[in-house]
Amino acid sequence: MKGKIELELHEANQLFNSMDPSPFVDKDLDGDAEEFIINWAQEYSHRQPLSLTIHLEHMPTEDPTAWMAEAVHNFFCYRAKLNQLAFRRLMDDGRTSLMVGLATLAGCLAVRNLVLGHTVGAWAGLVREGLTIVGWVAMWRPVQIYLHEWWPLRRKGRTLSKLSTMPVEVVQKQPHDGPVGAALMGRPVPASGRGETSQ
Repeated sequence: MKGKIELELHEANQLFNSMDPSPFVDKDLDGDAEEFIINWAQEYSHRQPLSLTIHLEHMPTEDPTAWMAEAVHNFFCYRAKLNQLAFRRLMDDGRTSLMVGLATLAGCLAVRNLVLGHTVGAWAGLVREGLTIVGWVAMWRPVQIYLHEWWPLRRKGRTLSKLSTMPVEVVQKQPHDGPVGAALMGRPVPASGRGETSQ
């Protein structure tokens, strides 16, 4: 079963960033629309396919489905590529920080055990403990990357990849439907009660 994402708009160009001078098929999406679509998509399982239905209050004379779908796919394909680059950079940072951290930890433990191992006195104890702390603090960054930072980026990447190929349908909003998620205020709004974009 597909996960359905629905947007309700006044008109087609409301979906796009008005400051972007590119042709429609290459335009950036409006920031609120992008955030809303991604957040809604992340509510579904990463194995569940997605679809987007756009409800237009003012439908153009010619069916806009083809070029709006192409624009949505182009935008999320570009975002997915940026996400992949960010993930690769994070992994590179992780490997570098891991090597630095291990070298620092090994150096601190070597000095602690070989140089100060048999030294007695309060100051020697403080230095030994200080070196141990410094060594493990040097491991903080790689631990943070490999335990916490990589998986949200990977999860978002999977979502963006799905959004870049999802079916997009553009339909006329019927007058008798009424507002179904939020009042139309010149911003993309959800076509069901699962959430609202900011005004």
